[in-house]
Amino acid sequence: MGNRLHTVNPLTSAVARPWCSEKPLVLLLAISTVGVQGSTLNCPLNCTCASNILSCSKGGLISIPPSLPRYTAMLDFSYNKLGRLKAEWTSIKLSRLHTLQLSHNELTFVSTEAFTFVPHLRYLDLSSNKLRTLEENIFSDLKQLEVLLLYNNYISQIDRTAFEGLTNLQKLYLSQNQISRFPLELVKEKSRLPELNLLDISSNKIKSLPIQDLKVLPSWIKNGIYLHNNLFTCNCDLYNLLTHWYVREFSSAVDFKEDFKCSLPSPNKSTVGIYELNEHMSCSSIKESNMEAFLGDPVTIHCDTRQRSMVKTWLTPYNELVSSNVINQSTVVQKDGSLKIKEARVEDSGIYTCLAISATLNETLYVTVKVHNFTQQESHETLKTAYTTLVGCIASVFLVLIYLYLTPCRCWCRKKEKQTSQQEDSIHSSMLSATPTHEMTAGKDGLNKNIAFIETANPVQGQNGKINPGSAEAPESKELLKPQRKKSDVESISSVFSDTPIVVKT
Repeated sequence: MGNRLHTVNPLTSAVARPWCSEKPLVLLLAISTVGVQGSTLNCPLNCTCASNILSCSKGGLISIPPSLPRYTAMLDFSYNKLGRLKAEWTSIKLSRLHTLQLSHNELTFVSTEAFTFVPHLRYLDLSSNKLRTLEENIFSDLKQLEVLLLYNNYISQIDRTAFEGLTNLQKLYLSQNQISRFPLELVKEKSRLPELNLLDISSNKIKSLPIQDLKVLPSWIKNGIYLHNNLFTCNCDLYNLLTHWYVREFSSAVDFKEDFKCSLPSPNKSTVGIYELNEHMSCSSIKESNMEAFLGDPVTIHCDTRQRSMVKTWLTPYNELVSSNVINQSTVVQKDGSLKIKEARVEDSGIYTCLAISATLNETLYVTVKVHNFTQQESHETLKTAYTTLVGCIASVFLVLIYLYLTPCRCWCRKKEKQTSQQEDSIHSSMLSATPTHEMTAGKDGLNKNIAFIETANPVQGQNGKINPGSAEAPESKELLKPQRKKSDVESISSVFSDTPIVVKT
């Protein structure tokens, strides 16, 4: 049977037992397909492949090569001659692709379906091309896009829905184009891109700005709106807006201060720096100050203007006009033009704007108020405790220094006094002793121990309760045997506590 299997016709065998021939064929095709998709051998012509990076920069390409590897994470087609980005530029889904560079080409058209097969793209560079319009929903498939570069094109028309759906977009570069309208929908409260923190629309043809809409934007957005190198029409509202940004040290205003220009509304239409506009149009100057307050305390914010009699209007940090006619509100405008907060709250913190107007001068003052989340009494108690602790530490150090360096040496000045005291002690010891003084030198280091025998006129019980008969003495001896021992008499104390018993005679 084994020989019969070896001599059977392959065609007949294939019909009778198809799995013997088709399974190896399918396996071979699968292997070859994987090799085409994952091997560096299929790297497109004039391109360089390194791991998951495919670079075709400066390859002279006029179209994107077909059959791109599925594993590609970064594609670089910059510095070529690509003219159109069609929907079918890639025939397979590149699910790992996160960076696509198409800068410095000749792109004039990008299909609205061009990014269907690259849904995980995070970085897209279309800068330095020849794009003129951005169609509606052109980037709507790029839900994860974070950075979009469109600078140095010829873009003059942007559909209001061109950037819809870009919920993760953080940086949008539109500089060096032909844009004449500020795209307010990108930053406005209800329509803005939620993560957008940088909008570069510098070096375009914008002549006017939506001043009031820009004023109410959060500071973190205004800090990233770049407007320099646009030839604006000069007016005081524009001056106040950008000067306020400069005073607040927004990067978009500070970094490019010299590049803000405007055209004066005069016959010659001369160009001046926006920050110098108050010298040409008598615009109001901008001042800003800071103050702190405690929870529950009344706060008075002064509008310190250069002229005395000016009409003053206040705006809260929430851009609300403070009316002087309403009495019951928590924030009121007083007769002298100052703003009073009756009881400060944490939510009262922010920038208060004073608009001062007179016949010859306009001024805008900004006062930043910070309300601490604790009362002033709590602050004083904390400060008092800290102050007491500090004073105690300083006093302790001072006393230690006095003890170490200012204590007098008493040895030399008391030497003579000690010798005199020893002589007096010797005299008293001689008077109290009935026998000669014995110096105990053996094992006692010369310690003097004296025995005093005190006799009384009347018989009393002696030691151990016994009577000592016939031991009366003359009154003269009694007076001699009663010396006054001083408390500081070291030798007397030594004799009292001596090992030799004291015998009292009566």
